[in-house]
This record gives sequence, C-alpha cells and structure tokens, in this order.
Amino acid sequence: MSDTPATSETAVLTLSGALKTFGPVIALADGTIELRAGEIHALCGENGAGKSTLVKILAGLYAPDEGAFSVAGRPVNFRSVADSKAAGISVIYQEPTLFPDLSVAENIFIGRQPRNRIGLIDHARMRDGAAELFARLGVDLDPARTAEGLSIADQQIIEIAKAISLDASVLVMDEPTAALSGVEVERLFTVARSLRGDGAAILFISHRFDEVFSLADRITVMRDGRYIATHATASTSIEEIVRDMVGREVDSLYPKGEAEVGEPVLTVEGLQRRGVFTGIGLEVRAGEIVALAGLVGAGRTEVARAIFGIDRYDAGSVSIKGRKLKPGQPKAAIAAGVGFVPEDRRKQGLVMGLSVGRNTTLTLRDRFRTLGLINGRAEQAAAREWTTKLQVKASTLEQPVSTLSGGNQQKVVLAKWLATKPALLIIDEPTRGIDVGTKSEVHRLISELAGQGLAILMISSELPEVLGMADRVLVMHEGRISAELDRSEASAEAVMHAATGSGGHR
Repeated sequence: MSDTPATSETAVLTLSGALKTFGPVIALADGTIELRAGEIHALCGENGAGKSTLVKILAGLYAPDEGAFSVAGRPVNFRSVADSKAAGISVIYQEPTLFPDLSVAENIFIGRQPRNRIGLIDHARMRDGAAELFARLGVDLDPARTAEGLSIADQQIIEIAKAISLDASVLVMDEPTAALSGVEVERLFTVARSLRGDGAAILFISHRFDEVFSLADRITVMRDGRYIATHATASTSIEEIVRDMVGREVDSLYPKGEAEVGEPVLTVEGLQRRGVFTGIGLEVRAGEIVALAGLVGAGRTEVARAIFGIDRYDAGSVSIKGRKLKPGQPKAAIAAGVGFVPEDRRKQGLVMGLSVGRNTTLTLRDRFRTLGLINGRAEQAAAREWTTKLQVKASTLEQPVSTLSGGNQQKVVLAKWLATKPALLIIDEPTRGIDVGTKSEVHRLISELAGQGLAILMISSELPEVLGMADRVLVMHEGRISAELDRSEASAEAVMHAATGSGGHR
C-alpha cells in the first residue's frame, strides 16, 4: 500500500445544505462536506457544532429533512445503515462494538462468511481472508483469536479491515484517537495514510489540532450547526481554524496568570503501591499548578486515586496542610479539603440519570439535611450559584446532565467540587474531549483558582496543556517520578525524554 496522496478533484461524496430537526430543535442547519478520493479531510467544530449529526446522516442513521446528498456523482437517500454501507461508506467509531465471543476473522466477515461446497462456513478461508487484509494494512493481528480483551486500537483496526473487505470508498473516523496511546495513534495514522494512498476518501474528526494538522489534507469547520469554511491544511493555521470554530478570537488557549505561591498544601512522601508505583514524593503549594505528565500506563491516575483515598497504598503518607490523611478514605480527604475531578467524567464524575442541579450539589447534601430531609430551596440556591459562576450552559437546573455537551458536563463536575471550597483540587485530564472554546474557558478557570490560592494537581496527556498551564511539571515513567521541571525549563523534548526513560532529572 502507498501512503502518498492520490487526490482526485472529483468528489466521491457531497453533502450540501443538509437540514435536520427534531421537533423545534435544529440539530443541523447547513451540513456541507465534500470528500475526494485519495484525501484525508478533517472535520472540526466545538461540541454542539453539528458534527455528530452530519456523521449520522452519512452513516444512514438519520435522513436529512432538506439538502442534496450524492455518492460517486449519484443522488442518494439513505433509509438505513445498510443503505450507507451498500454505497461504500463505513464509519469507525471511537469505541467499536465487536462481538466479544467471536474470533477476529468472524467479526470481519459477520453475516457474509465464506462457505464450502456443502454450505458450511469455511473457517480457513475466512482466516486467510482476514490475514490478507491485515497484511494490506501492515498490522500484525491473529485472525483466530477471540475479540474479547482486545485493545480499542486493535478493535478499530478490525473495523477498518471490515470496511476494506466491503470495498468501502469512504471511511469516517469519528474521534478515533481519544482512547489511544501515542504508539497506537501513530499506527492508526500509518494505516490511514496507506488507505489514502490507495485512493480512499477519509473523513477524520478530532479535537486535537496536532493530529489534524499532521494528518489532514483539507479541514472543514462547522459552528452552531452550520458549515463555516473549508481550508487547505498547508495554507491555514490553528489560529484561523479556532477563529472559525468559535466565531471570535481566542486570546489565549493557555491563559496562565501569575499567582503568589504560598505554603505547602499537599505533601506526599514515599508513596508505594506494589506493581503500580513506588517512591512517589511530591509537594503542591497554595496558588501553584503542578502537572503530572507521562505516557499512558505510567501510573499518574493511580497516584491521584491513592492520594484521594479511592485506592489503598502499601507504604508512604499523604498530608494536607501538615495533617496526615488516613489511607483509603475519600471522605477523610474531602473533609480535609481535597476535591477530585476524575478522568472519566461520565462514569466517575457524574450521575448521568440525575439533573444538572442535583449533580452540582452531590458533595453538599449533608449540609442541606435536617432531620433526614433535604432543604430543596437551599440546594437549588447552591446549584444556581455554582452553575452561574462556571457559566454552565443548561436550559434549567432540572435538565438531565446527560444531555449537556462534554464541556458543560466537565463544568458541572468542577462546580460540584468547587462548591466544597477545597484547599487542593486534583484534576485528571481536565479538557479531554472538550472543544477549543470551552477548553480555553476551563484553562482560564484553573488559572483563576490558582490565583485565589487553590493548590492544583493536574494530570494531562496533552503536552501543550502541561507546558502552557503548569508552574512545575513532574514526569512519571513506569511508576516512578523520573523528572521534576520548573516552568522555565520544561519543554516538549525534556518531558518526552523523561516520560520514555531516556533522560530527565529530579
């Protein structure tokens, strides 16, 4: 397979002026995209810009109310996912849904397994066919192994192999890298470039600008359900794309202000959990933002969970303002003034079936309880205060938190913990899956909190975020802190050297 662009000016897929409404709600006002053979085309926009609705139209899940839609120059009107697949369109989602009990080969050829002369499934031919597909993609996967236990990255490769076996001419990759490590992302990009070289049209959706600019040939931007512009990647900039996305200038994506650093709030000494991390010692002072950086699996989240008391540790101590915390007791950590914003806001930070207001006050409910009853008026007042402070965009406090955008869900989690008025805030991946406009707002808020004297321990896999927001950077490698870098000496090269064990200093 070749990874050289073979771009054709002839459009393989064209969607123009697509409108999609759900009752009074306009989900898509002007869905417009043009995909060409031999091209990787990025689709960018804030959460709520209409990207997901547009993808669902391409996938056959939704039929547009208005607009023109054609594939290979012929008008189409998809009524099902099967119609979309028959037209040569395949969608690779962030988290594929394979049949875990079936083999890799069976998942690729499900519903169209090759048969032998007496009508039985020819498993050998099926495995050989899967092996040929993986060879074309340049990846090493065993067609005979069951799908259960495969990484998200391998599951995505299987979905891509399935698309190739169906002769798909258009591949839509919807946030495919969100759950992948750096090595897995690079493997996926190698496969995408090879498919482009073979003439496929690829639509790539991502919030990560470094990925978009390294992979895409053209970039289309949407805002508020409408098409805004399409740019050749080589002749545009991140600043221009951000302007198109948010409809205004974003003064700074990392508005790190100066803060007066005070006394130590968090002190960790000799923390160890066998097989996970060892010898962890760190300090976070009032008004200071300390970032824990490192590769996936380095132990950053595990250290944060141990500090907060979710997971027990075997040795060492955690102190808040000089007072040791009892291990394995989150309630004790909260009482001592620790807040914890987890990596997975939907599963660990929010109760998705509850309202915005109720989620905001979950950490305060004991304060509103009298003789076992909740003072609803006081609870509502507190929820309104904090959702207003953090500018949560919700129609009412009774709106289910599950219906909010990712950025507003993250603001609700922050509001929940800030309402406790903590001395230390631990934030794990503060802007993962958040659009650029909201990302800037979250960074501004973090900077303001530090300026007010809050001690912040931030875990982030995004190097620009680490370098842009941290006063100090602690880099982890294989369960140990391999380097401690002041803001003035922290660079992408220094962090990556320490994260891979090839350099750094304490």
